[in-house]
Amino acid sequence: MAGTTQTRYVFITGGVLSGIGKGIASASIAKLFQLRNYKVDMIKIDPYLNVDPGTLNPIEHGEVFVCEDVWVFEPALGYRFTIAEIDQDFGTYERFLDVNMHPSNNITSGQVYLSVILRERGGEYLGKTIQVIPHITDEIKRRIRMVAERSRPDVLVVEIGGTVGDIEAMPFLEAIRQFRLESPPGTTALVHVTLIPYLKTVGQQKTKPTQHSVRELQSMGLQPDVIIGRSDSYMAEDVKRKISLFCNVPEEAVISDPDLDVVYELPLVFEKQGLGRYLVRLLRLDREDPQPQALQEWEKLVWKYKNPKGKVVIAMPGKYTMIQDSYISICEALKHAAAHLGLRVELKYVDSTRFEEDPGLVEGELSSVDGILLTPGFGSRGVEGMIQAARYAIENDKVFLGIC
Repeated sequence: MAGTTQTRYVFITGGVLSGIGKGIASASIAKLFQLRNYKVDMIKIDPYLNVDPGTLNPIEHGEVFVCEDVWVFEPALGYRFTIAEIDQDFGTYERFLDVNMHPSNNITSGQVYLSVILRERGGEYLGKTIQVIPHITDEIKRRIRMVAERSRPDVLVVEIGGTVGDIEAMPFLEAIRQFRLESPPGTTALVHVTLIPYLKTVGQQKTKPTQHSVRELQSMGLQPDVIIGRSDSYMAEDVKRKISLFCNVPEEAVISDPDLDVVYELPLVFEKQGLGRYLVRLLRLDREDPQPQALQEWEKLVWKYKNPKGKVVIAMPGKYTMIQDSYISICEALKHAAAHLGLRVELKYVDSTRFEEDPGLVEGELSSVDGILLTPGFGSRGVEGMIQAARYAIENDKVFLGIC
């Protein structure tokens, strides 16, 4: 890949509510640059105080993504932590970009505060009063630059977790404000992903949540360059004009992010609206159009997903089925394999604890499926139910895969 002389940074924030699809939007934006043959890397900032998500309950935060690489995190002299488990969004990044992500690309509040506090205890700050500004914000900026120096990407996409207005996210937003101020013109961009709800009672898409979210962002000294509106359908033109007027962005920089059956179609949706070309111009890069072959290959991939020749049903007995993000990498792997074979996979999530309470449910839940995938978990809860599911698969000649 041809390189640029200086890394460009695209910061992505979210507004109104969590779980809005910011991770997929971030990966799709990174894909727009990759389709133009730019080297891309990604950072995910998580405002929680855990050092890494490796010990988080999957019900609490979704699955943990395990990297191929291992990172030795040294917050201060004499302290070493081995990290290979990072946020689930990195699975999304890898699936979109086909690039292995490094564990140091996941920056948490826990890592930042631990580094600063341990250095203070070691006397590295020479008796100064330690404050959020400048010490915490400086550490955040240092970590972002550390990734850029290690991987030397043309474009570094930085997703800030949480929602604008969250107390936990404020130091990170302040660090981004400082980072943009300190960077040369034309080397950073700020994208804000927000909700555009549709009210059936009045038959309209509403912009007020977005207006308030952007004003909250502006109050922190951050003016978005692009606003992406998450909604169940494309934004109407009058809605785009209204957001442009009240949020102080050009109309061409107000982008629809509608619900899609295939998430991998989102880069194509963004490209058709001109987002790729707009960001390239904003960042003063020179390749405005995607490479035809790369674009055609991605379009072919999406076509396979959208045009299956058949269906296969896979049951997934497990103990974290109340939140599907607990198994998202497994689910996406099954979808990828099915698409490659010209099929659509229908996933049936089964709470294995129910089999313990009523063994008679096993046949009713599993008899109609084409295969059974036993999901991993920790602790004894639900294990007997998983054993019953495995026994049923073996005794009834069902295709079976167990993941430990």
